[in-house]
Amino acid sequence: MIHSVRWRLFLSFLLVIVVAVGAVAIFVSRTTSGEVERYETRTYDVRIRRVGTLLSAYYLEQHGWTGVETVVDQIGNLYSQRIVLVDPQGLVVADSQGMIDIGEQAEFGPHEAIPIMVGPTRFGAVIVMPQGQEPPPPGGPANEEASVSDLSDSINRYLLWGGLLGVVVAAVVTFLLSRRILSPVESLAQAARALSRGDFSQRVKVNSRDEFGELATAFNAMAEDLERTEQLRRNMVADVAHELRTPLSNIQGHLEAIRDGLLPAEPATFDSIYEEALLLARLVEDLQDLTLADAGQLTLIRQSVDVADIARRAAAAAQPPAEARGLTIETNLPSQPATAEVDPERIGQVLRNLLSNAITHTPEGGRITVELKDEGRELRIGVADTGVGIPPADLPYVFERFYRVDRSRVRATGGAGLGLTIAKRLVEAHGGTISVESEPGKGTQFTFTLPKNAPPVAHDPNAPSPDEEI
Repeated sequence: MIHSVRWRLFLSFLLVIVVAVGAVAIFVSRTTSGEVERYETRTYDVRIRRVGTLLSAYYLEQHGWTGVETVVDQIGNLYSQRIVLVDPQGLVVADSQGMIDIGEQAEFGPHEAIPIMVGPTRFGAVIVMPQGQEPPPPGGPANEEASVSDLSDSINRYLLWGGLLGVVVAAVVTFLLSRRILSPVESLAQAARALSRGDFSQRVKVNSRDEFGELATAFNAMAEDLERTEQLRRNMVADVAHELRTPLSNIQGHLEAIRDGLLPAEPATFDSIYEEALLLARLVEDLQDLTLADAGQLTLIRQSVDVADIARRAAAAAQPPAEARGLTIETNLPSQPATAEVDPERIGQVLRNLLSNAITHTPEGGRITVELKDEGRELRIGVADTGVGIPPADLPYVFERFYRVDRSRVRATGGAGLGLTIAKRLVEAHGGTISVESEPGKGTQFTFTLPKNAPPVAHDPNAPSPDEEI
């Protein structure tokens, strides 16, 4: 627990708070002590000078110290201080608290009293101290130092308790804030652990729009992709088994029937077996093409060719099966050559896959259009039909391998679900893009682009050579 991010964050904040509060407390304590000491010194100086001025005025007015005891008592009461007045010989003239008899020698250094001057002549001295205190000994105002020390101790004590209280409050607030801040991370970690165990249904709540909210949104998107990918993987395994089982079962059934004498060993029977073998070989070839494309090792033999001519020949090859279904194929191709550096066999394969898909999903009497536009740096080729269209919910997944809108996977309504996936991989291998637009009941249009010039290919030294068996 002590190694968790929450506790490390809490202890880090607490350490910063303690250091900050301690530094501020030390600075304030030292500064306050100095300021208090200077304030007390200035106050003491001002007070005794004011008392000296009052007594000097009294001496000038009375021409002596006669009756000065009353004035000294009043000044002491006014300032709540003990006032001691001495003559030039150091004998006490008046004591506001009567602690020293008049005429006795006062014991304090000459620098501890403020002289009372009338012109250049000194007529006595006065010392001011707290009530009930003896005159300070020579060497410094001890009472003043005690007062300053007491005040500094009080300030330091309040600073200490205030700092401790601040640290406690800050620690509580830091703990609550760290818990609130890291709560989304803990939820994310818990969901990630469940996700690692194979529970792809895990999602986290997005409670904010900050970085944690963005992280939660990204995690949910990743979990959704993983869940869909896992479902597609399971479907792919089942679909591969289904697609392979069908021709293998047909071949096995025909051979067993011939062996048992139930079917004659004549060309029609062998033609049926050969057709199933071709279907099986085509499925394996499609899977190999996808494997090469996913590994980035799909071999392209680029040539500078007329893509319009490739489209024209693909449309001509698709004409017989289209006419057999009562469909019309139209071409809208430029009369001038539309030259690009492509693999003519692979681009022909893309067009054949798209045309085969259009023929399969277009009802009798429909129309299929193949068009090509030269857009400067690239060519745009489209294959449109007037077929049944694709539902909006299925549209984002039509290029996924083994994905078919018809969940029954009847051979009459489509192949293995690899044609569009292979078309997408081949177009992307040429540096182009492919997209689809469809409206149910009105038809579908597939459009792909091809750059006229071959894009530069980065060589990966760790990648296997194209000749290696995959």
